Amino acid sequence: MAKQAYATSSLVVGYALCSSLLAIINKYAITKFSYPGLLTALQYLTSVVGVWVLGKLGFLCHDAFNLQIAKKFAPAAVVFYIAIFTNTHLLKHANVDTFIVFRSLTPLLVAIADTTFRKQPCPSKLTFLSLVIILGGAVGYVMTDPAFTLTAYSWALAYLITITTEMVYIKHMVTNLGLNTWGFVLYNNLLSLLMAPVFGFLTGEHLSVFRAIESRGQSWFELDSFVAVALSCVFGLLISFFGFAARKAISATAFTVTGVVNKFLTVAINVMIWDKHASTFGLVCLLFTLAGGVLYQQSVTTKGNSSAQREAAAKQGRGDDDAVELDEESQRLVSSPKVV
Repeated sequence: MAKQAYATSSLVVGYALCSSLLAIINKYAITKFSYPGLLTALQYLTSVVGVWVLGKLGFLCHDAFNLQIAKKFAPAAVVFYIAIFTNTHLLKHANVDTFIVFRSLTPLLVAIADTTFRKQPCPSKLTFLSLVIILGGAVGYVMTDPAFTLTAYSWALAYLITITTEMVYIKHMVTNLGLNTWGFVLYNNLLSLLMAPVFGFLTGEHLSVFRAIESRGQSWFELDSFVAVALSCVFGLLISFFGFAARKAISATAFTVTGVVNKFLTVAINVMIWDKHASTFGLVCLLFTLAGGVLYQQSVTTKGNSSAQREAAAKQGRGDDDAVELDEESQRLVSSPKVV
């Protein structure tokens, strides 16, 4: 019993550390190694190799690669790649706080997209209130951001649109392809890795990479750059491993609470370790946005529990044990292991 409690605690602590540190590590990595396309390609490679190795060692189970499934999955992988691409460029041009604010806006757009395109019911009053709070905090943050630049916020808007599209589309993919969670991670990262050279040539980043290699640029050979990139790659895989393991080990409510605490930890750590953060009023608006996120998660968790009870009763009547649905936190782990 004590050993099981220790194992569960270790998984939760591991997930909390990975989740709260990942955005900061990615920001540090892109600051030290200013090649976003190559950085994400290395992350994809690490995730693919990591899932394959852990599968061989028996730590996880993933679906085998199938060309026909890959063709069906390709559109989702393209959206995923663009989401990670815009995420990396956002972190390159803006601070972590700006990233968190725009990431927190996704429930608002997902709710609109679900209602409009997936014909889901309109949000409840509590959910609607939480979305208004999130929007209010985000607007206050943007209006008082002293580091506002058109470039940074253009990437932020592009990231918001693509990550929302990806989250809504992943719901569709989950219910139609029948892949398990690690199968999604494998397909997402493998197909994205294959797309990386194409995007590298389209954006012209390959020219910068070749010039840096020829000139033996400092960013390629300094120890802190290597450590930053290595940490970014490893944490991108660990967030998936600890996230899935922790979700199995603890209740959905406890996992949701952990996810909320992680966001506050990210803000606190970001403020303590360097000066790349928002103003005092901006931080207040950010915390306001996160509070709206807490209220939103509470509202959808309550609604989800009621739905789950109804679904369980329905399943008993029809003998259906294979219905698949992802909540927002599960979607994030499945679809975007590098996006906090």
